[in-house]
Amino acid sequence: MTSIGGAASSGMVDWNLAVATATRLVRPGPDVSRDEARAVVAELRRHARSAEEHVRGFTNLGTPETHDTPLLVVDRPGWVRANVAGFRELLKPLLDKMQERRGTSPGNVVMGAVGGKVTGVELGMLLSFLASRVLGQYETFAPATRDLPAGANGGGRLLLVAPNIVHVERELDVEPHDFRLWVTLHEETHRTQFTAVPWLRGHLEGEIQAFLAETDVDPTTVLERVREAAQSLVGGRPEGEEGDEGRSLVEIVQTPAQREILGRLTAVMSLLEGHADYVMDGVGPEVVPSVAEIREKFQQRRAKGASRLDMALRKLLGLDAKLRQYRDGERFVRAVVDEVGMEGFNRVWTSPNTLPTKAEIGKPADWITRVHRKPEA
Repeated sequence: MTSIGGAASSGMVDWNLAVATATRLVRPGPDVSRDEARAVVAELRRHARSAEEHVRGFTNLGTPETHDTPLLVVDRPGWVRANVAGFRELLKPLLDKMQERRGTSPGNVVMGAVGGKVTGVELGMLLSFLASRVLGQYETFAPATRDLPAGANGGGRLLLVAPNIVHVERELDVEPHDFRLWVTLHEETHRTQFTAVPWLRGHLEGEIQAFLAETDVDPTTVLERVREAAQSLVGGRPEGEEGDEGRSLVEIVQTPAQREILGRLTAVMSLLEGHADYVMDGVGPEVVPSVAEIREKFQQRRAKGASRLDMALRKLLGLDAKLRQYRDGERFVRAVVDEVGMEGFNRVWTSPNTLPTKAEIGKPADWITRVHRKPEA
């Protein structure tokens, strides 16, 4: 196994142990022969090329020259390695700050090494859960390597997780070729968003770093927050206090400043996910014959989750919020396009100032008024 991060493995998080744990625990993919696997990979690559043209034509975003980021068809361990590399890059400033706060005395070094291994195992367990569910992802933050190439302009790479796509198409009992194209339409929209809007990656990274910079690095404070969050989740909060039942563990432990940033991040993620769903629905009927059946079955699967455990983990980790992002974001995009057309909607990509706020995602007319208002005479 290729080492991820070298010396960083002995710091606050043992990244190599995270990869090893996730790879060991992740469930095996569906039973396919080697020839079938090769055929799936080849077809996903063909669909990605055609989806790129469909998406660009429908959205009026980007050109072949800007669409320079690579496509990687990966298995579940490949998805894990890519995401660990991205997490390590994003979390480095925070972990460095925590390491500095902890100090370099022999006792702290030993405790840090033990804690890093525990955290690596916990992260690996989380990634093993997610690795069997993600169909595709535009990974933007991991640095370019031989095994994880990136675009020439510093962009990311599009990941399609082949075993998960095959698993879901079988589970839904839909036409495999149609489903594979349908999935790539959604994921190619994300690649188009980031390649056609050069400032988007840096803006997201800046917001995430600002969020992390507000994180308390005092372990006692963090522990108190987690304890309060756990009490609220099991109904142990004092009587008369406002409840947190509607929020995930991730949201509950945030500071007020982080909640403001989280609101902005929620808005932009709702936009990106909703836009991808809107494009997928707009292009789908022309190129995916069984799109109506696929959409209906997939929506049912999204809504109910795979099991009671899956639903509990979605709630705990905040993944149920992602489902709302698809729904709310798609409604925002549809309302704006219906009112001002695709070119009018594309003003959303002008700058961070033209991105919708969290409130505007729910009230598209307010965004239209703000961004398209006529200058006073």
